[in-house]
Amino acid sequence: MTLLMIDLDNTLIDRDAAFRLGVTEFLAAHELPAEDVDWVMSVDASGHATRSVVADAIIARYAAGLDKAGIIDFLRRGAREHARVAEATIVALQEVREAGHQVVIVTNGAVPQQTGKITASGLDRLVDATVVSEGVGSRKPEPGIFHAAAAAVGASLDSAWMIGDRDDADILGAHRLGLRSVWLHLGRDWAPTDYKPTAVADAVAEAIRHAASSLR
Repeated sequence: MTLLMIDLDNTLIDRDAAFRLGVTEFLAAHELPAEDVDWVMSVDASGHATRSVVADAIIARYAAGLDKAGIIDFLRRGAREHARVAEATIVALQEVREAGHQVVIVTNGAVPQQTGKITASGLDRLVDATVVSEGVGSRKPEPGIFHAAAAAVGASLDSAWMIGDRDDADILGAHRLGLRSVWLHLGRDWAPTDYKPTAVADAVAEAIRHAASSLR
């Protein structure tokens, strides 16, 4: 039995696609230009920009009639309401768990926001546990969150894998702990020169199967 730790946003779920749907609805509801969806996506920076900064940018662009608290509420739930898991990902998760491996979601973010996406997408029924940075007081790439993931299922980090799309969080964290990792490239080239993932994958289902195949 081996531990597979997997990132949430833009790994297990296509967070950007889910948020884009939310932005489209937001713009329509406020009678704002539909073509501005790309601008909002750019400001949001895949969820890495602070909610307050994004809200201020939206208000500065459109001004009248927009409430900052309301915008921040939308930003927190925008991706959650449209979160979906690809069928190929579902099958891969089922396969590795049936093979006896443990799967833990390891994600940075606020507990309500991240667990909301996990529940809405049905991922809570496909994994053994979830560890959210806010809940454990440690963020990737810090070692604490990885140790918390192992503790959540009573597992060891020995032979564990980390799968994710962020070089500076998922892969760096794994590197510092001497763990094997799979990076989802999402059309990008690998940039860091002082560390690298064990493997690179096009999609999370491929990454999951690669990690599991090494554990046989």
